[in-house]
Amino acid sequence: TETTTKTVVVQAGDGENDEISDPYHSPRVFKLNYEEMEQNFKIYIYPDGDPNTFYQTPRKLTGKYASEGYFFQNIRESRFRTLDPDQAHLFFIPISCHKMRGKGTSYENMTVIVENYVESLIAKYPYWNRTLGADHFFVTCHDVGVRATEGVPFLIKNAIRVVCSPSYDVGFIPHKDVALPQVLQPFALPAGGNDVENRTTLAFWAGHRNSRIRVILARVWENDTELDISNNRINRATGHLVYQKRFYGTKFCICPGGSQVNSARIADSIHYGCVPVILSNYYDLPFNDILDWHKFSVILKEQDVYQLKQILKDIPDNQFVSLHKNLIKVQKHFQWNSPPIKNDAFHMVMYDLWLRRHVIKY
Repeated sequence: TETTTKTVVVQAGDGENDEISDPYHSPRVFKLNYEEMEQNFKIYIYPDGDPNTFYQTPRKLTGKYASEGYFFQNIRESRFRTLDPDQAHLFFIPISCHKMRGKGTSYENMTVIVENYVESLIAKYPYWNRTLGADHFFVTCHDVGVRATEGVPFLIKNAIRVVCSPSYDVGFIPHKDVALPQVLQPFALPAGGNDVENRTTLAFWAGHRNSRIRVILARVWENDTELDISNNRINRATGHLVYQKRFYGTKFCICPGGSQVNSARIADSIHYGCVPVILSNYYDLPFNDILDWHKFSVILKEQDVYQLKQILKDIPDNQFVSLHKNLIKVQKHFQWNSPPIKNDAFHMVMYDLWLRRHVIKY
C-alpha cells in the first residue's frame, strides 16, 4: 500500500504536486476525494419554474452577488448534472433570490414565492419526502436571499443552504450548510503574485461604515500613519482604480464584516495577493473543512480591533512571506469561470456538497 499511496500523490501531476501542500488540512485526502467527486458526483436540477422569472438561470455574472449567478450557470453546463433523478446524490432547488431582488420583490413576497415553489416540488415529486429534504440544496449569495429563505423554516432546517453570509448566530449549521465565497467579478486588475518586496504599507481598508466593527475600525485608526484606513470608499475622482491598486502595495488587507459577517473584500484581498485580516465574529469561512485559513490569513476577534496595529507588527517577516506564498496557492479556489475549470470556486463548492451527500433515502 505504501507504494500505491506514493504513486497517487506523485500523480497530482501536471506540476500540481507542489501546490497541494501547506494551505490544505489534508492534501492527500482532498486530492483523492476530489478525483472521486469528479468521476461520480451527480446533481439533479428540478426543471420547474419559468426561466424568465426567478428560476433556473442567473440574473447576471457580475457584481456583488456574482457567485450565485456563476453557480446557476456552471451547474447547468457541468459534468455533474444528471437528467435522471434516480442517479442523483443531491437535488438542486434552482430559485434565485438575486433575481427577485432585481425585480424589486419585497421580503414578504420573496418568502411566499420560495415557500410556494418548494411546496410545489414536494407535491409533484417523491424526492423531498424520502429524506425530508436532507439531500436538497439551494444557493443564495444575497443577504436578502438569506432573509427571504429564513421565512421558510422547513427549508432552512432540512435542506443544505449554500450561502454567502454564514454567521453562526443566524442559524447557519456548519456540518450541514456550505459557505459560498462572495466574489466580486470580473476583477478590475490581474492577480497579485510573488511581489512581497512591493508591499510597503502595513495594512489597508477603505469602505462604508455600515456595521459596528467598521465604525470602530475607522474611528480608532483613520489618522494612523502606518495603517491606511479610510472611513469612505475611495472616490473615483481621485483616479482610475485607485482602490484596487492599493491592494498591490499592502501587506495585510482588513476585512471587517458589513451588514453581514461576510465581505467580498476577502476574495479581493486573495486575488490581489494581500493577506486578508478577518475581523468578524461567528464567521464560517468558505471551504474551511478543506483549507486551513490560518496558513494564508490572519483571523481575529472583533475586540482585537483596538490592538490591530500591534498584532500585525508582531507578525515576523518570514511568517508574512509564508502567508503570502500560501495565499497565491489558493487564489484559483476563489475565482469563478465559465465554463468552470478544475479547482476553481465552483468545484470547491461542489466538493463541499460532495462531502455532504451521505443521506439515507427511505
